[in-house]
Amino acid sequence: MNEKVILTDCDGVCLDWEVAFMHWCQHNGMVPTDDWKLKYKVSERFNVPYSEGKRLTSQFNSSASIGYLPPLRDAQWYIKMLAQKHGYKFVAVTSLHTDPYAQELRTQNLKKLFGEDTFIEYHYLGCGDDKDEILEELSHKYSGAPWIEDKPVNATCGANFGFDTYLMEHGHNMDAKGDYTVVKNWEEITYWLTHRTNESELPMGIRYED
Repeated sequence: MNEKVILTDCDGVCLDWEVAFMHWCQHNGMVPTDDWKLKYKVSERFNVPYSEGKRLTSQFNSSASIGYLPPLRDAQWYIKMLAQKHGYKFVAVTSLHTDPYAQELRTQNLKKLFGEDTFIEYHYLGCGDDKDEILEELSHKYSGAPWIEDKPVNATCGANFGFDTYLMEHGHNMDAKGDYTVVKNWEEITYWLTHRTNESELPMGIRYED
């Protein structure tokens, strides 16, 4: 296919789910561990049973708060640049929730932050579900397309299906290694996807050498 498409996770990649979720939890009386930024599982962040961590995540993801997540880092600026200047379209693949209300809130959140037409597809999975089946399905339609994720197992899965995979770095995945490129922000993703063809768009400190 000739269309330029980027497949992307939402939470921890496009949207700052973590800051919104932690604020919501603390507002509801939850106290995190001192090293919570290094933990991926909610149960470990709050030292509660795994089932309670799942319940909290599901409750937050189906609440009205899910429709008002802020963009992650520089995501808003660079996703708009990739869409408007470089002609990319985006496909969202997110393990949000099966609740249609939550899914509609997520869709509107993405449209408000990144533009009405930036995302051309939205693939919603159950809260915390694995993405192997949907990624395999999408690999036939978008073979070799960029895939952006923050969960190492999903990044590896995408790489195994032939996607050009990027892992968004967080405290919980800093030690992850795999067949993907680790990036700190969307500026770095833009740098790789535009093949360094425009020096004005390179991350600060990175320039060509003849």
